[in-house]
Amino acid sequence: MFYVIARFVIRPIFWVLFRPRVTGRGNVPLRGPVILASNHLSFIDSIAIPTVAPRRVAYLAKAEYFTGTGLSGWFSRALFTALGALPVERETHRAAQAALDTALGVLQRGDAFGIYPEGTRSRDGRLARGKTGVAWLALTADCPVVPVAVHGTDRIQPVGARWPRPRRVSVTFGEPLRFPEHRGQAGKGRARREVTDTIMEAIAELSGQEKAGWGDTPEAVSSR
Repeated sequence: MFYVIARFVIRPIFWVLFRPRVTGRGNVPLRGPVILASNHLSFIDSIAIPTVAPRRVAYLAKAEYFTGTGLSGWFSRALFTALGALPVERETHRAAQAALDTALGVLQRGDAFGIYPEGTRSRDGRLARGKTGVAWLALTADCPVVPVAVHGTDRIQPVGARWPRPRRVSVTFGEPLRFPEHRGQAGKGRARREVTDTIMEAIAELSGQEKAGWGDTPEAVSSR
């Protein structure tokens, strides 16, 4: 029922209000597990990408979006459920592990999963270095990663804005990335770092964003 709402209610409204330009939809495999890895400019990204993708895409969303009360709580719950979002707790190491396990379950069912490797929205328009959870998922599920670039969503709902504003957006789906040379190496930090950097380079090429924090300083990687 909720997917019907997303397809026949949310999608037409989104297209009318934001007139998205969509490039490369044919790069998204229509069957089998796949990760859609995107830059992250706004809350609206999690509506824009599932709305224009050629197949249903699951995202993780804060559990608070599903537990609100009153009319606004019902609307938030209905919206995120319709978009295929999955509730997760945040801010703890255990929650991070649970989020990865939830995402892996989506891929193991043969479905599409969307992720923002930066981990949070960009506040200055630059592209941060990716966290390695995306690589762990790709290598563990042994599935392709489609890099995605969104433009203009930051003008629809900038960080801190309460309500969206009609603006035109664009979504570009790049060619799928596969990592046969790293198959079976999800447990190796070096492999995860290399795969993540390759994914982020593809996103940067599509988005044209300036890079931030991509120096040689090692960052903590997932303990998986």
